[in-house]
Amino acid sequence: MDLKGLVDKAKAALRGNPSLIDKGGDAIDKATGGKYASQVDKAQDAARKAVGAPDAPKPADAPKPADAPKPADPNTSGEQPK
Repeated sequence: MDLKGLVDKAKAALRGNPSLIDKGGDAIDKATGGKYASQVDKAQDAARKAVGAPDAPKPADAPKPADAPKPADPNTSGEQPK
């Protein structure tokens, strides 16, 4: 089998089981302690696009950091400033 045939076979396997792309990215995140998580996410998206796999499901209604409630300041008594 030539290289093109091998690449086509790998694309077909990833199209049939796109969770392998996620598992590979998760393994990289674990190995690097998540240091390159945004780059890994971009690579996963590119891999899905290259093989024609469906997009990964997005976390449902996960709060964004700006929307997350702010913790109370432990240095105050809980009263509002006047």
